[in-house]
Amino acid sequence: MSLKDSLGQGRDLLALLCVAALAGCAAAPITPAALPDVRAGHPAGYLPGDALPDSLALLPAPPAPGSAAYALDEEVARRSFALRGTPRWTLATLDANLHFATAAGTFSCAVNAAITEQETPRLYALLRRTLVDAVRSTFSAKNHYKRARPFMVNKEPMCTPAEKVTLENDGSYPSGHTAIGWAWALVLSEISPEQSDAILARGRVFGESRSVCNVHWHSDVIEGRLLGAGTVARLHADPTFRADLDAARAELAAVRAKGRKPTRDCDAEAQAMAVQPPG
Repeated sequence: MSLKDSLGQGRDLLALLCVAALAGCAAAPITPAALPDVRAGHPAGYLPGDALPDSLALLPAPPAPGSAAYALDEEVARRSFALRGTPRWTLATLDANLHFATAAGTFSCAVNAAITEQETPRLYALLRRTLVDAVRSTFSAKNHYKRARPFMVNKEPMCTPAEKVTLENDGSYPSGHTAIGWAWALVLSEISPEQSDAILARGRVFGESRSVCNVHWHSDVIEGRLLGAGTVARLHADPTFRADLDAARAELAAVRAKGRKPTRDCDAEAQAMAVQPPG
C-alpha cells in the first residue's frame, strides 16, 4: 500500500479516548485470537493502572508563556508551517492514524518486513496492547494541566481537521502519540536489533509528526518519549508481555524467511522523512 493510499483510511480515536476507563484492568495470558477487551474491538493493555508510570509525578509543568522553553515551542511550531503540502505533511497525517491495521504498518519499512494480523498475530497484538499502556501513562498530566494545543493558540491549520473538536478537549501535554510511537520503537528494537537504528529513527519521526501536524508542542513530544520509555521498562516485569515479545521475535523471523515485504511504500516514506523545515 502506498503512502498516499494509506491516508484514505480512517483513524480510530477511541483507542485514545476510551482507554481512560482501563485503570483497573490487569493483563491476563492471551492467545492472538482472544485479546482481553475493555470494550468490543478495543483490547486492554498489559498493565494495571497502578503499575503505569505516573506522568504527573514524573514530568515538570509544561513551559510557561514567556519562558525560553515556550519560545522554543513556538519556534518549532512556526517552522512546521512551511511543511504543509510536502511529503512530510503527508507522512505526519498518516502517523496520526492509530487505527489498526493501518497503524500496524508504521514500522514495516524500518523492520523491512510485513506486520499484519494474519502473518504476525502476536506482534500485531503486542503493538495494540502496548499502545493502550503507553497512552494511559500520559493521562494524569494531560488531565491536570489541560494544556491548549498549538492550533488553538496560533490559529494555523492542522493536518487532521476532522479531529479539531476532540483534540480541543484533550490536553496537549504530554503527547500520547509520541509515547505510543517511542514505546513501539523500543519494543521493536528488541525484537529486531539488527534494524534498531532505522526503527528508532522512525520512532523519533513518528513523534515529531505531532509538531508537523500543529497538534502538539515540541515539549509535549519530548516528554512523551519519556513516558513511552517508562512504560516499556515497566512492561518488562510483566510475564505475558515477555512471552509475547519472544513470540513476536519468532514471527518476524518467519515472515522474513518467507520474503514478505513491507506493507508500505518505503521509498516514499524515506523521502518524506528526509524533508526538513527551513532553518
